[in-house]
Amino acid sequence: MVHDGRVSAEDLENYETEMELALYREYRDVVGLFSYVVETERRFYLANHVDLQVRSAAGEVYFELRLADAWVWDVYRSARFVKSVRVVTFKDVNVEELAKAELQL
Repeated sequence: MVHDGRVSAEDLENYETEMELALYREYRDVVGLFSYVVETERRFYLANHVDLQVRSAAGEVYFELRLADAWVWDVYRSARFVKSVRVVTFKDVNVEELAKAELQL
Protein backbone atom coordinates (compact mmCIF):
# COMPACT_ATOMS: atom_id res chain seq x y z
CA MET A 1 0.00 0.00 0.00
CA VAL A 2 1.43 3.35 -1.04
CA HIS A 3 0.73 6.21 1.33
CA ASP A 4 0.89 9.74 -0.08
CA GLY A 5 1.25 11.40 3.33
CA ARG A 6 -2.39 12.29 3.71
CA VAL A 7 -4.35 11.01 6.70
CA SER A 8 -7.66 9.38 5.89
CA ALA A 9 -10.73 9.78 8.05
CA GLU A 10 -10.41 6.11 8.97
CA ASP A 11 -6.76 6.58 10.03
CA LEU A 12 -7.77 9.51 12.22
CA GLU A 13 -10.66 7.59 13.75
CA ASN A 14 -8.39 4.61 14.48
CA TYR A 15 -5.80 6.90 16.06
CA GLU A 16 -8.39 8.58 18.30
CA THR A 17 -9.83 5.20 19.31
CA GLU A 18 -6.37 3.94 20.26
CA MET A 19 -5.66 7.12 22.24
CA GLU A 20 -8.92 6.74 24.18
CA LEU A 21 -8.16 3.09 24.89
CA ALA A 22 -4.65 3.97 26.12
CA LEU A 23 -6.15 6.68 28.35
CA TYR A 24 -8.67 4.21 29.80
CA ARG A 25 -5.86 1.75 30.53
CA GLU A 26 -3.86 4.49 32.25
CA TYR A 27 -6.95 5.43 34.31
CA ARG A 28 -7.43 1.80 35.31
CA ASP A 29 -3.78 1.59 36.38
CA VAL A 30 -3.79 4.78 38.49
CA VAL A 31 -7.30 4.96 40.00
CA GLY A 32 -6.18 3.02 43.08
CA LEU A 33 -3.70 5.79 43.92
CA PHE A 34 -6.46 8.36 44.51
CA SER A 35 -9.21 9.02 47.04
CA TYR A 36 -11.71 11.08 45.01
CA VAL A 37 -13.32 11.21 41.59
CA VAL A 38 -14.29 14.74 40.53
CA GLU A 39 -16.40 15.65 37.51
CA THR A 40 -16.89 19.14 36.15
CA GLU A 41 -18.54 20.27 32.94
CA ARG A 42 -15.19 20.22 31.11
CA ARG A 43 -13.00 17.65 32.87
CA PHE A 44 -12.81 14.44 34.87
CA TYR A 45 -10.21 14.22 37.65
CA LEU A 46 -8.84 11.81 40.20
CA ALA A 47 -7.43 13.53 43.29
CA ASN A 48 -6.22 12.93 46.83
CA HIS A 49 -7.34 16.29 48.20
CA VAL A 50 -10.50 18.18 47.24
CA ASP A 51 -11.68 21.55 48.50
CA LEU A 52 -15.02 22.68 47.07
CA GLN A 53 -16.35 26.11 48.04
CA VAL A 54 -19.65 27.69 47.05
CA ARG A 55 -19.14 31.37 46.26
CA SER A 56 -21.37 34.21 45.19
CA ALA A 57 -20.75 37.49 43.44
CA ALA A 58 -23.31 39.99 42.17
CA GLY A 59 -26.11 37.57 42.97
CA GLU A 60 -24.54 34.72 40.97
CA VAL A 61 -23.55 31.47 42.68
CA TYR A 62 -20.47 29.64 41.45
CA PHE A 63 -18.13 26.92 42.63
CA GLU A 64 -14.43 27.19 43.34
CA LEU A 65 -12.75 23.81 43.29
CA ARG A 66 -9.16 23.17 44.36
CA LEU A 67 -7.54 19.80 43.88
CA ALA A 68 -4.12 18.58 44.98
CA ASP A 69 -2.19 15.54 43.83
CA ALA A 70 -4.43 14.98 40.84
CA TRP A 71 -4.72 13.14 37.54
CA VAL A 72 -6.65 14.64 34.60
CA TRP A 73 -8.67 12.60 32.09
CA ASP A 74 -7.63 14.35 28.88
CA VAL A 75 -6.49 12.41 25.85
CA TYR A 76 -4.65 15.43 24.45
CA ARG A 77 -2.54 16.19 27.55
CA SER A 78 0.95 14.78 27.56
CA ALA A 79 1.28 15.17 31.35
CA ARG A 80 -1.86 14.06 33.15
CA PHE A 81 -0.45 14.05 36.69
CA VAL A 82 -0.69 17.55 38.19
CA LYS A 83 0.35 18.96 41.55
CA SER A 84 -2.63 21.30 41.90
CA VAL A 85 -5.72 22.35 39.98
CA ARG A 86 -8.07 25.29 40.46
CA VAL A 87 -11.45 25.30 38.70
CA VAL A 88 -14.05 28.07 38.83
CA THR A 89 -17.40 27.14 37.32
CA PHE A 90 -21.07 28.07 37.31
CA LYS A 91 -21.94 24.48 36.36
CA ASP A 92 -22.43 21.43 38.54
CA VAL A 93 -19.47 19.77 40.23
CA ASN A 94 -19.65 16.14 41.34
CA VAL A 95 -17.24 14.84 44.00
CA GLU A 96 -17.25 11.18 45.02
CA GLU A 97 -15.03 9.45 47.53
CA LEU A 98 -13.63 6.21 46.17
CA ALA A 99 -14.07 3.05 48.23
CA LYS A 100 -10.69 1.63 49.17
CA ALA A 101 -10.38 -2.11 48.84
CA GLU A 102 -9.50 -3.66 52.17
CA LEU A 103 -6.02 -5.08 52.40
CA GLN A 104 -5.92 -8.84 52.62
CA LEU A 105 -3.03 -10.49 54.42
